[in-house]
Amino acid sequence: MLDLNKIYCGDNLTLIKQLDDGCIDLTVTSPPYDNLRTYNGFTWDFEGLAKELYRVTKDGGVVVWVVADATVNGSETGTSFRQALYFMECGFRLHDTMIYNREKIPQEHNRYQQGFEYMFVLSKNAPKTFNPIKIPSKLAGKKSSKHSERGRDGVVKMDRTTEYVSDFKTKQNVWKYAVGYMHNSKDIISYKHPATYPEKLAEDHIISWSNPGYIVLDPFMGSGTTAKMALKNGRKYIGFEISQEYVDIANDRIRNWKKQSRLF
Repeated sequence: MLDLNKIYCGDNLTLIKQLDDGCIDLTVTSPPYDNLRTYNGFTWDFEGLAKELYRVTKDGGVVVWVVADATVNGSETGTSFRQALYFMECGFRLHDTMIYNREKIPQEHNRYQQGFEYMFVLSKNAPKTFNPIKIPSKLAGKKSSKHSERGRDGVVKMDRTTEYVSDFKTKQNVWKYAVGYMHNSKDIISYKHPATYPEKLAEDHIISWSNPGYIVLDPFMGSGTTAKMALKNGRKYIGFEISQEYVDIANDRIRNWKKQSRLF
């Protein structure tokens, strides 16, 4: 077993093989999408990594796979769908297909603005942990007396039982985040990496699918977002990153956050 709260520099497939079977509670990661960015020229083995992720994930554990498709010769590649299906071939359940709605993105030329990415929530059997994110109910405190339910025969049955709308409701599976400079993070150093994702996105998944003390893996650690959010929320992390440059960025970022958190 590798040491916790450490980012290892090297090929993620080689490194993940050093982890014990069933030792990871949660993986939150965003791999390189097709060939959209070079990431210092490194490549990776998707199928090999998918098999290893299934092996190291605990029973009831979850993998959150944030991914999108490139557009090549006017057609989206569909890589994201093929990856989700392959994870299922490896034994994962596709527990939820969530949407990451990106705000403040450039306008496309001959198609509708691409405003989202997929967040595939893959579980090894049924998830053992779910801490749903709650948002305020617009009709909180008001009476609700009209409820309907459609049976298998297609008949809609009305339930006239009066109840009050609760103050909070569970958030839906389309999550919106502002993106871009100083939106993904306030850590200026993180933007030395070509593709950071929002800290809040990582935090929301870490809170949803794990509890304090759980181990969170990111095999594409990049600028260290997953690690920072794991620590902030009382979890432990293990990270893999093939580029030493990005490992240095992530470690500097984590050190800076630790210093600031001690001050406040």
